Amino acid sequence: MYKEIGVFDYSNKVLEKMHPGNFLTTKNGDTINTMIIGWGGVSIEWGKPIFIVLVRDCRATFDLIEASNEFTVSVPLENDLIEAIRVCGTKSLRDINKFEYCNLTPVKGRKIDTPIIGEAELHYECKVVYKQKLEKSAIPEAIKTRYYNPNTSNDFYHTVYYGEIIDQYIYEKE
Repeated sequence: MYKEIGVFDYSNKVLEKMHPGNFLTTKNGDTINTMIIGWGGVSIEWGKPIFIVLVRDCRATFDLIEASNEFTVSVPLENDLIEAIRVCGTKSLRDINKFEYCNLTPVKGRKIDTPIIGEAELHYECKVVYKQKLEKSAIPEAIKTRYYNPNTSNDFYHTVYYGEIIDQYIYEKE
């Protein structure tokens, strides 16, 4: 069952749930992946409601979002998905099928091809309207030291995706 909501009705909840994390799901062809995001949020850019997400270039999700230019964000409101969040935040699609391993249900999006996570309640369907790779030299040193590994030559930085929110709703399994 779907409950219609306004784009900002739950924006505070989205931010509250960034810790422990929200599900970012992408799909290209038959390949579906979900990962956990702890950064980002809902805003207005260019007069449009936007969900901003950050994805490192080395993640499997990066290739999928680059190919499809769409994503969903699923936010657990009441359901305890802590173990699924832990697994999806630490394991790669290259190693396991997170949907099978965590018993997560991909539910077809209403307006895009990328599914939502059926066990979470709050969902945003987004189409990428802009992206920008973070410029290493513009990141403050304290942030680089804390979030990026300066001791490796492949210090993968994030690409910031601006996804126009084209649908948002509460989904409850019947």
